[in-house]
Amino acid sequence: MSLTLPERLRSAVFDCLRQAFRLLPMSQGTRDRWRQRFLGRFPGLVPSGPRGQHGQLANLRRARIRSDSPALGHVPYRRGTLPSPMPATLVAFYLPQFHTIPENDAWWGAGFTEWRNVARALPQFEGHAQPRLPADLGWYDLRNRQVMRDQARIAADYGVGAFCFYFYWFGGKTLLELPLEQWLADESITLSFCLCWANENWSRRWDGREHDILIGQRHDSDDDLAFIAYVARYLRDPRYLRVDGKPLLLVYRPGLLPDAAATAGRWRRWCRDNGIGEITIAYVQGFERPDPRQIGFDAAVEFPPNLSSPTNLTGRQRLLNPDYNGRVLDWRELAADYASRPMPAHRLFPAVNCGWDNEPRRPGQGRTYLHASPRAYRDWLRQTVHARLANVPAHDRLVFINAWNEWAEGAVLEPDARLGHAWLQATRDALHQELPTRQGHAGHACVVIHAWYPDVFAELLQELRQVDAGFRIVVTTSPELVPAMHAVASRAGTDLEIIEYENRGRDILPFLHVAGRLLDEGEQIVLKLHTKRSLHRPDGGSWRRELVGSLLSAERVPGILGAFAADSTLGLVAPEGHVQPLNFYWGANEDAARYLAVRAGIDPPDAERDEFIAGSMFWVRLEALRPLLDAHLDEWEFEPESGQVDGTFAHALERMFILAARHAGYRTITAAAAVGEDAVSRPYPYAKRS
Repeated sequence: MSLTLPERLRSAVFDCLRQAFRLLPMSQGTRDRWRQRFLGRFPGLVPSGPRGQHGQLANLRRARIRSDSPALGHVPYRRGTLPSPMPATLVAFYLPQFHTIPENDAWWGAGFTEWRNVARALPQFEGHAQPRLPADLGWYDLRNRQVMRDQARIAADYGVGAFCFYFYWFGGKTLLELPLEQWLADESITLSFCLCWANENWSRRWDGREHDILIGQRHDSDDDLAFIAYVARYLRDPRYLRVDGKPLLLVYRPGLLPDAAATAGRWRRWCRDNGIGEITIAYVQGFERPDPRQIGFDAAVEFPPNLSSPTNLTGRQRLLNPDYNGRVLDWRELAADYASRPMPAHRLFPAVNCGWDNEPRRPGQGRTYLHASPRAYRDWLRQTVHARLANVPAHDRLVFINAWNEWAEGAVLEPDARLGHAWLQATRDALHQELPTRQGHAGHACVVIHAWYPDVFAELLQELRQVDAGFRIVVTTSPELVPAMHAVASRAGTDLEIIEYENRGRDILPFLHVAGRLLDEGEQIVLKLHTKRSLHRPDGGSWRRELVGSLLSAERVPGILGAFAADSTLGLVAPEGHVQPLNFYWGANEDAARYLAVRAGIDPPDAERDEFIAGSMFWVRLEALRPLLDAHLDEWEFEPESGQVDGTFAHALERMFILAARHAGYRTITAAAAVGEDAVSRPYPYAKRS
């Protein structure tokens, strides 16, 4: 949807002001401070940005039955090992907003907790995963001490070394302190913790700015001393997180202090005079980035997604809410930006982020970071732990995670209904220096077969036996067909793994399920086959045999695997003659294919230029499919099976494999080209142009 003339003018003026501001000679800390003052005083000058697209509401894609079903990429609880010694201490920000207090009852209504915001959220555009709902820990109440015991146990199991509690102090009054007091009193909880003084005002807009203040701060010298004396009982606890032996105390927004250096000096003197000793004072880079030494602090803590400007994707989204006025940004750019930042000369504790979407707090006006995925978060965290901190002393190797349980801001490590323990599993995996890897060469590869017809399945096993390449074989089939497929495998004497899935999404949905699991297990090269018959065509059997013969002949397999080994940019090997223009049957699949491109964050398909692999059999480097696997599609998006021959979600996905691989930086070639053979050009006999 295009912007109105006043909006375009406001955007142009704002861009001119921003460019002029960037040219002013000043430090990064000063620049950040001026920016926040300007935005705090003149929020209405910020342009709204691009608007989403309006579609036909009857055809929009959204969950209509329930929003708590597992998506592709869901990971159950798994036991696992952690490296010893740990390469860094992971510290997750922790929100104590999940219990009632009288103040929230008065401000927001009786019984209010953050769960009320979470539950009210609605998806605003296609692919918007709202509401995000809890799984294993449920809609917990932090007045129940067992909840925090369970949280600490889960966190430690997956490699989180400490929680950083937001601490709410307002001139001698504390709010939401009960969970922290219970933690302090419960010696059975051994996980470390620290405090982050959230020293901004509470406002009705949930943004801490100077509008409609519910309770304000009182920053002065007396308040500094009263604060440090009050939190001393926490600093003295043996479980309190220490850096080089010194308790670590964070301040969320030091720029709000009249004189941050004077405040830090008062705290240090009080701690020395009262038996605590030296402390480490750090600030959070949520709004500003001064050198901590310039404000009397010891260190800074990164706070993504703040202070980063990824691409605005709002204009590509098709709206479910025609009045949506929020922003959709690219989380992948956020991760790449932070992961590549050099460590500064001053002391810095880097941070990572496991997604962000504050739609629950700002209905219809939220800030959503699309394309966050556990695998990409794992890569970001691994890069941070093992590369950015490579030259940092062991006692300073802290990495903060935003966040453990910011449910209303979409930054959550805790298990959720759609992805289960995926974020936690990614956290554990990132602590290891290397991912599990199985080399793809002539001696090892994996074959994934979707088996529907037992006789054709037997034929494929015979083909595989003739190749004799030591394949790992994984078979997907419907529950009612499992006994028949086991019988076929037994007669063939073939060792394989059979996984059952509902008869939904043809061969495509089961393959995506298995491909994601195999990728996490370290498999690299996979041959995708299925027992294709295409009963609506008289030549369906010939079509299958041609596909399989191109990909699985004993003469070709070593050459194909050798091509993958020799070229790290090779993503897909397709059967020659079956790479066809995308505009074959494009009309029935166009809408879903364009939706998939937006959902996976890849370039829009060009029906005249782009191609797809007809028949959906190919060799693939699984990394090339990351854009599709990390989109975490939902099973409800795949239509129930009713003999469709075209136009289903699975058919649209069939047209996306080459496009996804290209976006991920991988090439597609034919099997003939992989082994140095010439392919004969001919009219395609198995499909007609639209």
